[in-house]
Amino acid sequence: MNVVWGFLITVGVSAVTITAMLLVRRRAPEGSYFSDGDRASGVFGVLATGFSVLLGFIIFLAFTSYDQSRAGAEDEALVLTQQVETAQFFAGAVGAELTGELICYGRSVVYEEWERMEDGTLGDAINPWGVELFRTLQSIEPETASEESAYDKWLEQTSSREAGRLDRVHGAVGVIPSPLWIVLFFISAVIFVYMLFFADRGERAVTQAVLMGSVTAVITMMLLLLNFLDNPFHTDVGGLRPVAMERSLRIIDEAMVAADIEVRIPCDEEGNAN
Repeated sequence: MNVVWGFLITVGVSAVTITAMLLVRRRAPEGSYFSDGDRASGVFGVLATGFSVLLGFIIFLAFTSYDQSRAGAEDEALVLTQQVETAQFFAGAVGAELTGELICYGRSVVYEEWERMEDGTLGDAINPWGVELFRTLQSIEPETASEESAYDKWLEQTSSREAGRLDRVHGAVGVIPSPLWIVLFFISAVIFVYMLFFADRGERAVTQAVLMGSVTAVITMMLLLLNFLDNPFHTDVGGLRPVAMERSLRIIDEAMVAADIEVRIPCDEEGNAN
């Protein structure tokens, strides 16, 4: 959800609740429907505190998932670059083959997996180039000490890359279960109804509008923020983008040119197999 839509939703919801408050105010008694304003304010404080504590906890949970996805994407991209370097220690055409497949893996992440994460259709799908890398690795029989060291290092880096990918994909499915959303919207509705009982014909209309509008705007913005953190993969402001992997692919290209390494890349620019 982009900033414009968030602003429009907040304005729209606030307009509805303010209208409801002003309509109730027409028939409300002076001093509001509560005979004891202090007691009513105390009850409202309990409602608001309970809502804010629950919302704060859920936002912390969603932000943790958001940050985990971001960090996972960066770790995955970093390890990919390191594996390209490790691949150069394998003799013959195997190193070049692994390098080409790693580049295709990165391109697939940028142009295919990221789009599917935004659409919520990635699910448990694996990266096909991860499978190709595994098959190529099976054909390697280390003969020298450097190859054996590179082989062990490759296995370690593969585990780190896969762990980074799992962290990245984790945020694509959302971490907030439906019951929590139901509870949040239910409490929001309770607060709205409770606010209507503060309608006071003796108060100015502007004061009553600000009273209802400020509460509504804050709750709406917090719920929108929660939705943003629960769905971090999008093209709008603050959305997670494949910046780290794109940077790694550029670094790999520059390094290969600087080291005069020629590799046949078995895929197109978007990571689709040739």
